[in-house]
Amino acid sequence: MSNLMSGAKILLECLTREGVDCIFGYPGGVTLPFYDALYDNPIRHVLVRHEQNAAFAAQGYARSTGKVGVCCATSGPGATNLVTGLVDAMMDSIPIVALTGQVPTKLIGSDAFQEADTFGITRSCTKHNYLVKNVADLPAIIHEAFYIAASGRQGPVLVDVTKDVFQAMAHYTPVTSIHLPGYKVYTEGHTGQIRRAAQMMFEAERPMIYAGGGIISANASAELTQLVELLDAPAVCTLMGLGALSSEHPNFISMPGMHGSYAANMAISGADLLIALGVRFDDRVTGRLAAFAPHAKVIHVDIDPAEISKIRTADLPIVGDLKRVLSKLNPIVEELKPSYPERTGLKAWWKQVRDWKAEHPFSSVTAPNEIKPQHLMREIDRISGGKAIVTSDVGQHQMWAAQLIRFNEPRLWINSGGLGTMGFGLPSAIGAQYANPEKLVFAIAGDGGFQMSLPELATIVNQGLPVKIIVMNNGYLGMVRQWQELFYNNRLSQVTLDSFPDVTKLAGAYGFKGKTIEHPSELAAALEEAVNEPGPFLLNIRVTPFENVYPMVPAGGAINEMVLGPPQPVEVPK
Repeated sequence: MSNLMSGAKILLECLTREGVDCIFGYPGGVTLPFYDALYDNPIRHVLVRHEQNAAFAAQGYARSTGKVGVCCATSGPGATNLVTGLVDAMMDSIPIVALTGQVPTKLIGSDAFQEADTFGITRSCTKHNYLVKNVADLPAIIHEAFYIAASGRQGPVLVDVTKDVFQAMAHYTPVTSIHLPGYKVYTEGHTGQIRRAAQMMFEAERPMIYAGGGIISANASAELTQLVELLDAPAVCTLMGLGALSSEHPNFISMPGMHGSYAANMAISGADLLIALGVRFDDRVTGRLAAFAPHAKVIHVDIDPAEISKIRTADLPIVGDLKRVLSKLNPIVEELKPSYPERTGLKAWWKQVRDWKAEHPFSSVTAPNEIKPQHLMREIDRISGGKAIVTSDVGQHQMWAAQLIRFNEPRLWINSGGLGTMGFGLPSAIGAQYANPEKLVFAIAGDGGFQMSLPELATIVNQGLPVKIIVMNNGYLGMVRQWQELFYNNRLSQVTLDSFPDVTKLAGAYGFKGKTIEHPSELAAALEEAVNEPGPFLLNIRVTPFENVYPMVPAGGAINEMVLGPPQPVEVPK
């Protein structure tokens, strides 16, 4: 049985059947029929103050829940404002569906008011996209969009709907199956390759587990933990994979890469087997590729066959869903384990890794009269206890947060990894807090990125979201300044941030509390006050302006060629 409905109502019916409970968006001329239908619909709409932030909020929702996030924008500038968020989701493999309006079908190509070729513009920054010009096609397309976004290697899908399709009347019949003959998802993994992988793990003397965001996307944290414990191997998690293995697990070393730990980078460099799970060998992890894990054979497990051997040749490739592959692998590892009782090489390997950890831990420096960024992150870590959701913007604060804040569960650490988008932290916290009203959510930003997303303070208040906004304020575009200092002879060009607002007045203007903290003795109490406040709270933390993030692998360097700290003065003999 079918019902006669407008295209806008058909769209909402499809969203309801997909379990959508929230849309982050901004209305406009051609989406008015959709918003009119939404007026009487139980799906909640969160009105952001900029369309880019709708995409970031949808990501925060998706990253913190594992569900598909949904954002919406009108035609022309509304749709083009989504593009940065779509590229960001594409780089980090985040499932979102973006709904955009388009001018009426008969006006396409006529340079009509607020017309843009959204379909053409977004082809390269989405996993798939659609232009809907016939209302009869709408139901199948919406359900296909959600399926494509959430299956295989997850990613953003855009559906561009013309205004006349929103308005058209059609008989709606529920879609019961999806037919995409050209779209194949490889989930199971090759049984023979999985068994061979288990054998290689026991044949290695210096195995290293290298886990990424694919573990979190596949909800395979429990299976990863089981593998780590069965092998008793050291493990690192990438920036996107933090929380896949609890930060408090004894086998967890830390994050590798450009600002990874000394122990993580040295262990990868010394390993004879790299067990790469849901990673893409990003350049920020590998450094100079020819020098990355030079002694290691590589087992690479990923759901996307295009990633296998794209950057680093895999000695043993396995294409499949990580949860399913690890569920098959772990029993084989358990079965083989009694055949390898001694493993003396592994004991020596662990001693070496632990020595590296003790030799150069992440800095926890404090100072009596100024707040060090590391001190701030340690205090946030103390309060969060490894269980708070932390979103971050991009820059120095992002790296310090990744180094020093514990994440004992997956989906707690939300940041822009691949694209590195400033302005990401605050709107992504909106999506995460909306989806997780019972959780403590910190939005950490630098003074640069914070000012890129200032309008969303209104959204936070309007939605009653108790986000704790922490601005690490050093008065500079910190990471750019660090590079200028270290590699451009300290010629600080256009990195000074003057005229930061009075946050007490700024937060007060939006109707909530804000405070500036300048002395280390005030820090702990201020964070406690923010956490205990039932509503949102804005803390402006003035930190040491010229602190740099270490370790640091210079551009073009190998990951075992780290700068571990600032240059030390050399005493010249008299």
